[in-house]
Amino acid sequence: MPNATHLSLNITKLCREACLKEALHILTTYNLPVKYSTYLHLLQANIDKKAISEGKQIYSHNGDVCTFTPQTFLQNTLINMYAKCGNLVDAHKVFNHMTQPDIFSWNMIIAAYKRHGFPQDALKLFQQMQQTVVQPDHFTFSCIISLCASVASLNHGLKVHGKTVRCGFQSHVIVMNTLIDMYAKCGRMQKARELFAKMPNADVVSWNAMITGYAQDGFVEKALEVFKQMQLGIVKSNAATFACVLPACVKMGVLGQGMEIHEDIIERGLLSDVVVVTALIDMYAKCESVEKAQVLFDKMTERNVVSWNAMISGYVENGLVDKAFEFFKQMQLAGVKVNSATFAIMLPACAKMRSLEHGTQIHQNIMKSGFLSEVVLNALLNMYSKCGKIQTAQKLFDKMPQRNVVSWNAMVTGYALNGNLKESLSLFKEMPQRNVVTWNAMITGHAQNGLTEKALEFFKQMHLAGVKPNLATFASVLPACAQMGAFEQGMEIHQKIIESRCLSDVVVNALIDMYAKCGSIHKAHQLFNKRHHPGIISWNTMIAGYAMHGYSKEAVKLFEILEHSGTSPDHISFICVLFACSHGGLVHYGCKFFNCMSDSYGITPTIDHYVCMVDLLGRAGYLMETLNFIIKMPTKPDAVVWKCLLGVCRSYKHLSLGEYVVTLLFELEPKEAAPYVLLSNIYAEAGMWVDTQKVRKLIKNSRIKKVPGCSWIEGHKMLHAFCVGDRLHP
Repeated sequence: MPNATHLSLNITKLCREACLKEALHILTTYNLPVKYSTYLHLLQANIDKKAISEGKQIYSHNGDVCTFTPQTFLQNTLINMYAKCGNLVDAHKVFNHMTQPDIFSWNMIIAAYKRHGFPQDALKLFQQMQQTVVQPDHFTFSCIISLCASVASLNHGLKVHGKTVRCGFQSHVIVMNTLIDMYAKCGRMQKARELFAKMPNADVVSWNAMITGYAQDGFVEKALEVFKQMQLGIVKSNAATFACVLPACVKMGVLGQGMEIHEDIIERGLLSDVVVVTALIDMYAKCESVEKAQVLFDKMTERNVVSWNAMISGYVENGLVDKAFEFFKQMQLAGVKVNSATFAIMLPACAKMRSLEHGTQIHQNIMKSGFLSEVVLNALLNMYSKCGKIQTAQKLFDKMPQRNVVSWNAMVTGYALNGNLKESLSLFKEMPQRNVVTWNAMITGHAQNGLTEKALEFFKQMHLAGVKPNLATFASVLPACAQMGAFEQGMEIHQKIIESRCLSDVVVNALIDMYAKCGSIHKAHQLFNKRHHPGIISWNTMIAGYAMHGYSKEAVKLFEILEHSGTSPDHISFICVLFACSHGGLVHYGCKFFNCMSDSYGITPTIDHYVCMVDLLGRAGYLMETLNFIIKMPTKPDAVVWKCLLGVCRSYKHLSLGEYVVTLLFELEPKEAAPYVLLSNIYAEAGMWVDTQKVRKLIKNSRIKKVPGCSWIEGHKMLHAFCVGDRLHP
């Protein structure tokens, strides 16, 4: 019969070879006490195989035949085994039976509850721990602080921070890093910055936490600034740093800086890291350089589902849904197993492009693969709603076994997008619970359907309901203020933004636009000048603001600064600067910019650019040249182009050309009132009253309705709407 030492060696060897069944057979057959370390090997083997019943058997054997095994350590291992096998009930039972749980026992049970998504239970355990003699260590604090970060519980986080100071952990780098992360995720970047500045031994994790914090909170300029500071210091960036900073380049749309970072990655020899290369692919694709993203993807020796998803997402971002769908099929042929994230990328793509055909095919794929999770179902609701199939979305919604707030929000938003605000409001009132997204849907829905007063009213109701607005709220409500010229309300919202620490890039751009459209170009200019690295949207908004207020030369000057800033102008930039040139009579500059669109930037002019050029040439009095320009257009001119020329004919009293243009417009838009009204005005200004009456009679007999004009006046913090023919205001 073998002795205990021989048994221990054999069992340990079998455990290392992952032969758990054979090891257990030897243990139970001879029923001899084995070495303490052997029990640990057995339990670790159970953890690896998630074999709970065998673990119980081992622990029972130890209690029956051994009297010398340190029970606390063994119980800790058992807690660890149960926790990693997902059995929190038995893990807690073992913990409760411990006579003297040590710091490892507390850390394991707290970490187990945190890992399995029970944050409140983990916090309660931490409170119980503080009533014992066991003092928390750096692991305990890191675990609890990261838990506060994951649920964005600032109050708990502040209390734990105080405890770390009292326990002397205010300089512990791991604890400080988790505190920085917690404050960042709770929207307190100023506090995170203060802690970071006081750290005597900040490491790469500290720097990464600051970069990620700024980027996630919408302060992407700050994120890039911190990255640059890091490059100048002694702490070397790692793969995680690049994975943190590249998304900031995406949000800023600064391809130049992204390319510089790419060069750093090459120098560091990190192009073999799948996470880093995936982040590069994502950056290039979302910065409108999908070809470079494809080259990187093709060169990858190792690809995972995230890499494929990044490429698909890139094609989606660039509006190439057909290519994204093709790539999706290639991914399946390559044997890469799609995940819920793949469908979560594809479905919004179909929704964005209003591609019902692709969306229906994706739905069929989902049914085959069995990925009909709550997240995917909600994405399907969104896709069908945005593709105009609101009834299909409603049927899916009705069949859902469980509906969360996201499901309700998808339907509320869907009805609003389809112009059915009555049904949207009905669902809004019916909702069991609402969140900030719900309120945002109502604000955006009413604003996009032209009911800007109602949108502002919902914003006020949201405030009264105690719901804290977020970045999306401000990005939705500011355009409503801009559209109505509600300057005072816009300023009040600006103050709320400052108080809420929501001055992200999107919100700052919306503020610049609001101030410009409300007549305060000076305030818009101040906000723009405070931006260290303005993105293309900021440039476009400011150029448009100058153009709107007649500062054509300033708009042209700003456009020329943009050209030398490292950020390339896009098609909207050219619309803004051409609009400025047309309203300022800057024909030479306008023609120059129009020509350099395709010659210097490879941008094909759209119908909007042609309309700007028609307006530019027409306003300058070159009417026949304008007509020739329209005739030579590579695409068929639409009604907007001809309306623009008709407006110019009226300004220059060119009767014959005006009549010719109107005949074309009658064919294109026979029920549109504007051409008739303009022709009537041309006749009236030429003193041709008989013809004027004929046109007006034609409008009346054809039952063509002119949309009544509407304006708003703000006074005493109230907004009053005045429409033609109303009798609401004396």
